[in-house]
Amino acid sequence: VQLQASGGGLVQAGGSLRLSCAASGRAIGRYPITWFRQAPGKERDFVASINWSGGDSYYADSVKGRFTISRDNAKNTVYLQMNRLKPEDTAVYYCAVDKGLGMATNYELYDYWGQGTLVTVSS
Repeated sequence: VQLQASGGGLVQAGGSLRLSCAASGRAIGRYPITWFRQAPGKERDFVASINWSGGDSYYADSVKGRFTISRDNAKNTVYLQMNRLKPEDTAVYYCAVDKGLGMATNYELYDYWGQGTLVTVSS
């Protein structure tokens, strides 16, 4: 499994960004995909996760109502639409896959990672 995250950038507070995670590999369409983020000096935190069909998703409380995760299996891509961004959303965002098909919030359980994309929200 290979993952490539993109779409980060600099945005003002209150603005929006859409991140993409392009996935490739055998049977990639059956894997849940999860977004994490890591701010400088902090642990890697769970953001959102989506199952293989897109019919089930979970969010961290800190982003619920502002972020939306979705996927297009025809394009093997998962998206993270981020609205009403806050300075505390500033972090490197990573997409990840657990080869055991999990959707856990613990980053240590994940096997495959994208390279990360930096999101900076200015106040």
